[in-house]
Formats: sequence, structure tokens, C-alpha cells
Amino acid sequence: MPSKGNILLTGYEAFGDFKANPSIEVCRKLYGRTINGYDIAMKEIAMKFDRVKEELEGHLEAYRPVTLICTGVSGAGSAIPVEQVAINCFSASGAVMGMEAQDMLIREGGPAGYFNSLPCSKILDGLKKTGIPARLSNSAGTMGCNLIFYHLMDWLTREHVDILAGFIHLPRLPDQALDGRSPSMTVELSARALEIEVRIISELG
Repeated sequence: MPSKGNILLTGYEAFGDFKANPSIEVCRKLYGRTINGYDIAMKEIAMKFDRVKEELEGHLEAYRPVTLICTGVSGAGSAIPVEQVAINCFSASGAVMGMEAQDMLIREGGPAGYFNSLPCSKILDGLKKTGIPARLSNSAGTMGCNLIFYHLMDWLTREHVDILAGFIHLPRLPDQALDGRSPSMTVELSARALEIEVRIISELG
């Protein structure tokens, strides 16, 4: 049976004191599989301000995916946040993204924000029905996660590419939970959640 196309997943490389980044580790769990006729591709993105846009757009050009889901790690909770809005703002310390900035525009003259094009309600319902905690989020922050999310939706808009795309945060791994007090989720459960999201999206095609 011929492939219906690529569903591309991206995750960030490990950074700081983390030996592994949950986002790319979860993407690896799905890489190479075929789900509902779609081939699952995966690419790792460097945690560097001056490389995110170039790498992301290169992967979009190379794979021409029918769907693209970018992922990143969040320490804000144990529920999976489906991010709804990317904003044209970047703030970070140099130690995080190799770039020191405070309230800097990601693209001069660009729109203030973009909504994702994912079926958020269906994704949230699907996750909750399987007992996986999830929530809709209206802020992906102002660092690497929002950065790639904004670049993604900005490129799709400027290039007039109409595909399902967006950003999803994943919780920290259990061994990254500081003294057991930070929220976390196993890589297996996060991978199951991402698979459910991919299946829901693939059924819309």
C-alpha cells in the first residue's frame, strides 16, 4: 500500500544539566512506524536561537509533511499541554538558547501571534479517554518552545502551506524531577500520548 505521506515530529536536543530531552526521546519511540498509512519521520532540533529557524525550514522543505508536530519539554505540570498560541516574542538567557534577549521580536514586522491548526478538542478528548492528563495551553512561554512554534506557523503562513501543525509540550522524565517534587511522566506514557495524537490527526486525512 503506497504511503499517504509523512507525518514529521521534531524534538529538541538535550541541554543544560539534562542528559536527555524528553521531547526527542519520545519522538524516537514513534520514528520509522507507519500509522494509518502515514510514515512517521523525526528530526532533532538544536537548542540554539540562530539554528532553529534554518533547521526547521530545511526539514519542512525536505519532507513536505502532511502534518508537523513540534515538541519540547516543560516542567510546569504532569498534564500534557497542547499549545494553542505562538507569540512573536523571545526572551532567554544565553545559557539556555545561546542567545541573551528580553522581549525581542522573533520576526520584525511579523504578526503578533499565530494559532495552531491542530484539532485540539479531538486531541484532548482522545488523551483524556485513555486516562492521560492533558490540557489546552495558551502560552508556550518565550524561549525555545515558543520560538520553534512561531517559526513553524510563520513559515506555513508565508509559504501558503495548508497542513495540520502545532506544538505540544511534554513533561519532564521522572529522573529529572527535582527531589521528586517536580511533575513528571515516563517516556513510555508520553510516547503513548503522542501516538494517540498522531492517530487522531491521521484519521482526519
